[in-house]
Amino acid sequence: MIRILLADDHDLMRQGLRALLEMNANFEVCGEARNGIEAVELAVNLQPNVVILDISMPGMDGLDAAREIRKKVPETQILILTVFDSDEMVRDMLNAGAHGYLLKTDASTHLAIAVEAVSRRDLYFSSGVSSFVIDSLSHSVDGKEAREKIPLSPREIDVLRLLAQGNSNKEIAAALFISVRTVETHRRTIHQKLEVSSVADLVRYAIRHHLVNP
Repeated sequence: MIRILLADDHDLMRQGLRALLEMNANFEVCGEARNGIEAVELAVNLQPNVVILDISMPGMDGLDAAREIRKKVPETQILILTVFDSDEMVRDMLNAGAHGYLLKTDASTHLAIAVEAVSRRDLYFSSGVSSFVIDSLSHSVDGKEAREKIPLSPREIDVLRLLAQGNSNKEIAAALFISVRTVETHRRTIHQKLEVSSVADLVRYAIRHHLVNP
């Protein structure tokens, strides 16, 4: 069961999201917040698996709330829900520690997929978002950084590339003809070698070192 906290300052939006989520027997909406401050407080108290955060909220916006939740409840995964589709906003989302970025226009058809992805600590972007983010970030670093020695084995680089492209452990295992358990072992090793703690950090590393193509 995936326990979900909703945070949006519009009552009708929260009601609509709850209705969509409750159509899935594997989801439980354990709480609702009207602003970022409430979202942080409820995340600490309820410790949900996933928090769905609207970016534009009074008191504390979704990005600031995401940062606080990542610090106080690191096991809780964050899905940003917004009407904005700019590359700057997605970069801010990654830097805030969120794993998903879903446009409200896509919520009716992709909300369940996005929640399931971020609950597994996989990244999720609305259609078309990931390509321009990767393109933007891959051109924002100098050549020296991209040429730094990568302390990973060839197989670990393969796993990292597939992770950065948004694949789940199961999908990576199928693509590389290895077991899911082996993928999980490679992921732990990659995190240790690169000294990072989240999939978002892995994505940024892969982009900076040109391991994924725009």
